[in-house]
Amino acid sequence: MDGEGFSGMANGGGGGPVDGKLIQTFHKSFVQVQSILDQNRLLISEINQNHESRAPDNLTRNVGLIRELNNNIRRVVGLYADLSASFARTVDASSEGDSSGTLRSSDGRAGQKRIRPG
Repeated sequence: MDGEGFSGMANGGGGGPVDGKLIQTFHKSFVQVQSILDQNRLLISEINQNHESRAPDNLTRNVGLIRELNNNIRRVVGLYADLSASFARTVDASSEGDSSGTLRSSDGRAGQKRIRPG
């Protein structure tokens, strides 16, 4: 994924550092997800081969491979949950008319305080 799918957000959403950071976060996360999914494809292939062989050692090995596969799936779910939260924070900030340049770190904390007129 080369980030082209997000160009509309960066260009149409006012642009700026928050949009760029969001796109970088998305890209990095999607690269991680793709790597894990590629690894899962290999694990599933090996699990299937071991299952078809019906050899006791191969079937025993499948227990560990299936655990690894489950852990990888948990990692993918976690990455998507982080992406969702990051996206929601960005949308919330932009829907509030946040033009102060406030940048949010990955844990959602503001990098600069906003002062609202009273």
